[in-house]
Amino acid sequence: MSDIKGYVNKLESFGAVDGPGIRYIIFLNGCRMRCAFCHNPETWAENQGQEYTADELLAKALRFKSYWKNNGGITVSGGEPLLQMDFLLDLFRKAKAKGINTCIDTAGQPFTHDEPFYSKWKELMSLTDTVMLDIKNIDSQEHQKLTGVDNANILEMAREMSDMGVRIWIRHVLVPGGSDNDQLLHRTREFIDTLKTVDRVEILPYHSLGVPKYQELGIPYRLDGVSSPSPERIQNAEEILGVVK
Repeated sequence: MSDIKGYVNKLESFGAVDGPGIRYIIFLNGCRMRCAFCHNPETWAENQGQEYTADELLAKALRFKSYWKNNGGITVSGGEPLLQMDFLLDLFRKAKAKGINTCIDTAGQPFTHDEPFYSKWKELMSLTDTVMLDIKNIDSQEHQKLTGVDNANILEMAREMSDMGVRIWIRHVLVPGGSDNDQLLHRTREFIDTLKTVDRVEILPYHSLGVPKYQELGIPYRLDGVSSPSPERIQNAEEILGVVK
């Protein structure tokens, strides 16, 4: 039994949109991005939440194995899972030993070639069946305005995963007045086309369902008054990015 513990925000036993098949979803706490459209601000704080060991979480997840069929498994989301690298490695080593399909939902912000992160990340990729990568905005300046950080290391992580043969699902939040811009969408498509292992592209239409959380936490909401994109703009983005349904 390992004594490495992860800080967990919540667990979902029956996720149908968080990776291939039916997934057991583990939402970890901690994120250093401050995306204007984030609907989970309660996951930002690091070193907070319910503590679990990998063994404890896998025992919970395996209760639902009968629902997974051939391609389901566990997905670790957040927050930003890569901030809890040691725990994530422990979890995925044990998951693969039990034959569990593994998926990470990440924005890639912690990625660096600095050690010890880089060596641990490479091992993690060898234990990961699918990476769901959120590309917040392809333009570095727009990305900085939207999230508070640059995107150069995130795009580099995508390139390295592609070169390593890691299966990638790209997710892109469509925000009116922001990423819902044909020029930016075409640039995003051009980048995606340079990657060799993209298995799926998804458009996530912006919504304001998380606004009450900001009010509860006393955090100003930066996209106040922004509406969800129209069906026509969603279809336009899907066509540009090559979404296959």
